[in-house]
Amino acid sequence: MIAALLAAESDLHDTYLDAFASALIATALYWLAHAYAGLLGRRLEQGERLTSAALMNALRHDLGVVRGAALPLAVLAITWVSGVDQQTGVAAALWSAIAFLVSFELLAGIRAGAGARELALDALVGATLGIAILAVKIVLH
Repeated sequence: MIAALLAAESDLHDTYLDAFASALIATALYWLAHAYAGLLGRRLEQGERLTSAALMNALRHDLGVVRGAALPLAVLAITWVSGVDQQTGVAAALWSAIAFLVSFELLAGIRAGAGARELALDALVGATLGIAILAVKIVLH
């Protein structure tokens, strides 16, 4: 998600602060929306009431959304404090997000005991998502 945002907005921000704040807000919003949508679906299916405990459980359950955005955001922050120009920093964060996506897909396959064919599928899925993210950047810029 964060890679798609960086791809879409890479040329829209004048400062690192704008780019970082935009990515942080979008991450928080996506996390909240994802958790709420899952909770709402369960409530509609089961007739449950909305409680703060249920909402907190849903947010805790979907914390992976924030963890997934943390590494590209860290790359963006590191390039910012290192004095790298913003366009290069955003590109580094974008490419790191794609690399992390493929790497984590492969890691999940390895942890699951996947064979060579399954690992190839893992890599293909990660690479396909990465290509789709790059397509967003190409189409919008």
